[in-house]
Amino acid sequence: MDLYHWLPPDAVKILLVLFLSFLIGLEREEHKTAAGSYSFGGVRTFPLIGFIGYSIALLSGSQLLPVTLGFLVVGGFLLLSYWHKLCRAEAAGVTSEMSGLTTYLVGALVFYDHLWIATALSVASLLLLELKVGLESLANRTAPQEILTFAKFLLLTAVILPTLPNQEFGRFHINPFKTWLVVVAVSTISYGSYVLQKVTKENGGVVLTAFLGGAYSSTVTTVAMSRRAARERRPHLFAGGILIASGVMYLRLVALLTLFNRHLGAMLALPFLVLAAVAIATGFFWSRRPDADASQIKREFEPGNPLELLAAFLFAGFFVAMLVATQLAVTYLGRAGVNILAAIMGVTDVDPFIMGMTQAAGTLTPLKVAATAVMIAAASNNLIKGIYSYSLADRKTGTQSLSLLVALAAAGLVPLFWL
Repeated sequence: MDLYHWLPPDAVKILLVLFLSFLIGLEREEHKTAAGSYSFGGVRTFPLIGFIGYSIALLSGSQLLPVTLGFLVVGGFLLLSYWHKLCRAEAAGVTSEMSGLTTYLVGALVFYDHLWIATALSVASLLLLELKVGLESLANRTAPQEILTFAKFLLLTAVILPTLPNQEFGRFHINPFKTWLVVVAVSTISYGSYVLQKVTKENGGVVLTAFLGGAYSSTVTTVAMSRRAARERRPHLFAGGILIASGVMYLRLVALLTLFNRHLGAMLALPFLVLAAVAIATGFFWSRRPDADASQIKREFEPGNPLELLAAFLFAGFFVAMLVATQLAVTYLGRAGVNILAAIMGVTDVDPFIMGMTQAAGTLTPLKVAATAVMIAAASNNLIKGIYSYSLADRKTGTQSLSLLVALAAAGLVPLFWL
């Protein structure tokens, strides 16, 4: 510490430039040795480039033109190096040359006191250089449609969301920003589950599918597993998996409710967590019960892309419609009307209705009325999933699933006695 105060400020910056550029040069030196062929730069060249960047920034002061000209001059030398490399080999990478340009910028950034940015660029460059094999392997394994899916995720979250106004409009107090934020939150959870299912595609069986599918969509998972059960002779396994998916649904609801209305989330967190724990534990032990056919079942369910733009806009439309319908029900039909609407919405995707309740609870709708409606919607959805399974699966699996989900729906209504 005394040495730090004793050294002049410029000396500290020069040492930082030397340290950061030396690390990049050391990595390139190792690469050059391993390659056994011509490669630009090493432990001496890269620190010199860093010093050039620092010196030009020092001499130019606040003028950026000299720094830019210096960047172009260094880039010219690096271009000659790359041309020489191309003359010696048909296929040549440009990574070392790009690292040289980065090192020049690191030196300039240190002079302008952007120490954190300079360090972050250096560390990021080292990671990109050292993880070459892993990153190239990841690129080869990643299908083009997955890149498109991630691009859609960025479009929903980083492009559309910031442009929307965060204020209420009209009689029904519709907030475009909050509406799309709901879409982003639901899509993020579904997308996370989608990615995990893709990553673990070759591993795990029905139980893992149930856990991940419940976070994606318990209704879709129930339908897919019921259809699969019709071709297998494992009623306990599939019925237990369907119950697990519905248990995970309650965990998903707790996360969404807490995120968008902490008072409503706090009111429902305990009963929903208990329901989730009971459903998951019961489903797991039920799936472990022996069936007539004890053969290993491999995963087959492939989730669809949860980030289709049309689906996102439709979800936003349903969400707004549920906000309007809820306000009209509260105004003209009272509490009974909200409960009837909740029971009806359980037949379809309950997310738009439940997320609409998070916006209405505590303002347009009393908290207890909103909590009751959410519980009824979740219970109604469990009942409908039981009917789906009974209709699509073989008779044993359908009967077991219907019984388990009816029991879960009934248990989900028990907390109403305390509201």
